[in-house]
Amino acid sequence: MSAIKYHGLKIFSCLILLLIFISCNPKESSSANGDPNGIISISYSEIGGPLGNYSMVKVTQDSIYAEQGVTRNRTHKEWKSAISLQTWKRLTSNIDVKTLDRIKSSPSQQSVDGIDETFQIRTPKKYHAYVNAFVDTAHYGQLKKLKDQIRALLPTEYN
Repeated sequence: MSAIKYHGLKIFSCLILLLIFISCNPKESSSANGDPNGIISISYSEIGGPLGNYSMVKVTQDSIYAEQGVTRNRTHKEWKSAISLQTWKRLTSNIDVKTLDRIKSSPSQQSVDGIDETFQIRTPKKYHAYVNAFVDTAHYGQLKKLKDQIRALLPTEYN
């Protein structure tokens, strides 16, 4: 015997369960346009130094967000802006996702009051993170171009 006596209530309960099931299915990311080698987001940061300097930038298909400050002085500022699809395409056009695995990171320099340069590139298939990749001179070129392009998008007080 069913716990629900009324036929209409049974159908309604099944419909609610079906809607819950459908809404819980993960969706493919539309920001990479279904391209497995597309880029979803890019982050670039420089963190460290004797005063605790930090500068972080995150770029997505439609926006750019930057923050910077000095922890010793407790200064902090943020900036954000929308970007066009053409700007995003120009920014990501120099990144060859197929060769990102060749780039090598280097040890952190923060322990000796150095500054760590970090890149994070997210694709639909993988998350790539690099610390101080500038030491890998053979493969750093595309990250250097990316850094220069990101800096060109920022206001002068963030460079």
